Amino acid sequence: MKGKALFAATLAAVVFSFALPSKSARALGAVVMMNETFLPGTIVVRTNERRLYYVIGGGQAIAYPVGVGRAGKQWAGESYIDGMYVRPAWSPPALVRQDHPNLPDMVPGGSPHNPMGVAAMSLAGGEYAIHGTNQPGSIGHFVSYGCIRMFNEDITNLFGRVSIGTRVVVQ
Repeated sequence: MKGKALFAATLAAVVFSFALPSKSARALGAVVMMNETFLPGTIVVRTNERRLYYVIGGGQAIAYPVGVGRAGKQWAGESYIDGMYVRPAWSPPALVRQDHPNLPDMVPGGSPHNPMGVAAMSLAGGEYAIHGTNQPGSIGHFVSYGCIRMFNEDITNLFGRVSIGTRVVVQ
């Protein structure tokens, strides 16, 4: 009898584990309806929603949860991707360095201390980027100095969909 109970418990645990999506699967964007009209291929960041939308057309977009600028560090406007980097090194911008003077001049790509995560897409006209993170718990919050943070799985997914010149609208 003990053996049957143990087998049933093990079988239930295995079946239940397949019924729940993995953390990675939950991180990847979901296709949602989008009422606004943006051209397919546009990235739209809605700061108050803490969501990034990649417009795929037909009134649909792929929505990703993001971390956005904290109070006083948010921005709105239009830009475009002007650089794409895998495992980028990070040099703290002047504003970050003012608040954290003990930071190193540069944090190498791939370092667990690098806030850029596995990939980054720099935005034209400033020191902002859409990038991964070494702090996944920050996603969904107002946390950055103006950059858009994504789960590493999500930035990898988005990275494969965009290119230099992709339009970015931050609302």
